[in-house]
Amino acid sequence: MNRRTFLQTAGGVLAASALSPLATAEDAAPKKKRPLKKAVNLGMVKGAAGATVADRFKMARDAGFDGLELNLPDDALTVDLIQKAKADSGMEIAGIICTPHWSFPLSDPDPAKRERTVHGLQLALEQGGEIGCSRVLLVPGVVNKQVDFQQCWQRAIEGIKRCTEAAEKAKCWIAVENVWNHFIMDPLSAARFVDEIGSPWVGWHLDLGNLVTYGWPEHWVHILGPRILNLHIKEYSRKKRDAEGPYKGFGVELGEGDNDWPATMKALDEIGYKGWGILEVGGGDATRLKFLADRTDQLFAS
Repeated sequence: MNRRTFLQTAGGVLAASALSPLATAEDAAPKKKRPLKKAVNLGMVKGAAGATVADRFKMARDAGFDGLELNLPDDALTVDLIQKAKADSGMEIAGIICTPHWSFPLSDPDPAKRERTVHGLQLALEQGGEIGCSRVLLVPGVVNKQVDFQQCWQRAIEGIKRCTEAAEKAKCWIAVENVWNHFIMDPLSAARFVDEIGSPWVGWHLDLGNLVTYGWPEHWVHILGPRILNLHIKEYSRKKRDAEGPYKGFGVELGEGDNDWPATMKALDEIGYKGWGILEVGGGDATRLKFLADRTDQLFAS
């Protein structure tokens, strides 16, 4: 399941709960203030018909978010358009997702397909530098019947190393993400992968929700430590997984699944993390976005 499909599916599952009593019960002021900034992916912001990119930036701002995550390269989302939306809204760019990495993974047996993501990552890094974004998310590869773990490891490292010069030039880090790709399923391997690349411009984009089915996010936080460049924030329910299937586990509202947010926040405090928490859940209109911003504040304060 790709990221766009996930966001659309999750949006349908969670739309009703955004207006439920559960969504409004936790209205107490946060008890703690952490140095975390919150963002949403632009694809989560559902403006009215004819809404411009700048309009959607303003919607996220008015809901209480500090920044946006973008999927680049995208012919319809030019640097000039992004710069205008930033200027009009005062919003930051929290992160960029490298768009070709699922369709043409760095682990693919076909060198021509791997080359497409190398080129896409270099372009995303260049655009990141131009729009003032310092993090580009990369899914490093996919292990499957045709690609074993060692092949994925070697090809991904080779591809990423070819992009570190572009990262340094743009002052934009490559942030490797943990996803359901049968690759790097434990934090020790994640740390080793980054260390083997050996570049200060490569780190980790830690997706907290993706970890819950086979681990505990706070363990990853402690082991990866300063390698963590960005966070994806989403929920996961082991109960729904067991009853309905693995991907159904994501169909639960923020704060109502099996993520131990107090333990995760404590671990982030202990490593001194001060970056972004980027939501990757079902988005929607202004009401839904405001709910998500408020709920995120509660999680950050737990």
